[in-house]
Amino acid sequence: MVLDRNWRPEPGLGLRGELDLVCREGATLVVCEVKARRGRGAGHPLEALHARKAAQLRRLALAYLTSRGIPAGAVRVDAVAVWWPDAGASATVEHARGVG
Repeated sequence: MVLDRNWRPEPGLGLRGELDLVCREGATLVVCEVKARRGRGAGHPLEALHARKAAQLRRLALAYLTSRGIPAGAVRVDAVAVWWPDAGASATVEHARGVG
């Protein structure tokens, strides 16, 4: 179930960034980073999700839980890659669970 889209923390919390999708799967809060790329020059979209970004997403997830008064529980970081590797090609969509 999607709970929120493009969520940003309140100013003054010292956190920057955005949660593209905030979802719930059972008792688990799932934050999902969406990456899109056209062409092969920038590489596969999932290559842009590194350990530092995953850590930032986890911090933002905790801020989300706090802002909504939801007790902290299991949090999972997922990623969705949307990729058009070649001009005129159909998009490829991949969902990677538990990337960070």
